[in-house]
Amino acid sequence: MGTRMGKVKVSKIARLTPKKKCCRKKTRCIKCPVVIMRMKKLEGEDLSKKELEKRLKKARAA
Repeated sequence: MGTRMGKVKVSKIARLTPKKKCCRKKTRCIKCPVVIMRMKKLEGEDLSKKELEKRLKKARAA
């Protein structure tokens, strides 16, 4: 999978500006407010790139 989801690095997702409203699709998009909020919670933890990718996948699956 690599360290990127599209054109955005996984480590930079928490700093994105979210969309105005959540789309609530089965797999949430990267700029979904819910995904960004969940990634912000993980920002303080020192996680490896592989672990961040796993957490992003879990956040998007909600």
